[in-house]
Amino acid sequence: MKHYPVMLPEVLAALAPQAGEVYVDGTFGNGGYSEAFLKAADCNVVGLDRDPNVQPRAGELAGLYNDRFRLIETPFSKMDEVGLSGVDAVVLDIGVSSMQLDQAERGFSFMRSGPLDMRMGNTGPTAADAVRVLPHSDLIRIFQVYGEERRARRAADFILRAREEGDIVTTEELADIIERALGRSGKNHPATRVFQALRIFINDELGELYRGLCAAEKILKPGGRLIVVTFHSLEDRIVKSFVRRRAGDVTGGSRYSPEVKHEGPAPSFLEGKRSVIKPSKTEVAENARSRSAKLRFAIRTEAVPFPMDDDLLPRVSNLSDLEAQL
Repeated sequence: MKHYPVMLPEVLAALAPQAGEVYVDGTFGNGGYSEAFLKAADCNVVGLDRDPNVQPRAGELAGLYNDRFRLIETPFSKMDEVGLSGVDAVVLDIGVSSMQLDQAERGFSFMRSGPLDMRMGNTGPTAADAVRVLPHSDLIRIFQVYGEERRARRAADFILRAREEGDIVTTEELADIIERALGRSGKNHPATRVFQALRIFINDELGELYRGLCAAEKILKPGGRLIVVTFHSLEDRIVKSFVRRRAGDVTGGSRYSPEVKHEGPAPSFLEGKRSVIKPSKTEVAENARSRSAKLRFAIRTEAVPFPMDDDLLPRVSNLSDLEAQL
């Protein structure tokens, strides 16, 4: 399958690549953004990824662009712990990559039969562990919040019945269970939202996103840009709230109530554009994955980083609780 760096023209417009600048591609994946940045200007790019399977592609770019590209194998949430500082931009493309979806052995997609894994790295609990040991209430909450699945309880009911007969260990098994639970209607497979929810949970994607935004705040230089492409309403909500809180706007305001300005620390970011940026109709026609994409960007000020908290995250069963049960 051809790899499409989602919203690349819009990302490049927000980035405005310049010679000599240093950019962090926090979600390296197949290297689409990194290569585009390296082609656009005589800049330096540091790719980050927790997936060891990206090494061959990273090696290819390092060979093509010599000392202008390097990869650090780390979650982007830890970009402030790997010696990076004073960078000119951090770019994040949130979510699972097409490269991961295409690998049946990674267990991300119900379209390909494989082990029920879903881990972006190679450590920690798998999705099979989650459906094997999580209590009914936790499964419901995960499907409701992370998958926005209206029939979460029924999906969880069928999983609990199925696991009484044996472990659910493949993507095909889980997809069949959810299809029996929810039935077929419309174009999308009934397991779509459940698979999404499990992937987000297993990889702590929303926690990673929030910690990554905080880490980017620490390593960006004044005038540096934070550029984030999201694919899920929960992700976009976190990015929007993070930027507006740090820009001094707590409520965002509306036509019914005035905008309330934050009276705490000096703003650490300025919004690059108030409204969200969406992909062009042409891109959506060529790449269905772009349909739900949204881009937001912000510009770092000279103010010190805000204190870190987690009140922007939805309250769902913690991944550490699952780890403790295994």
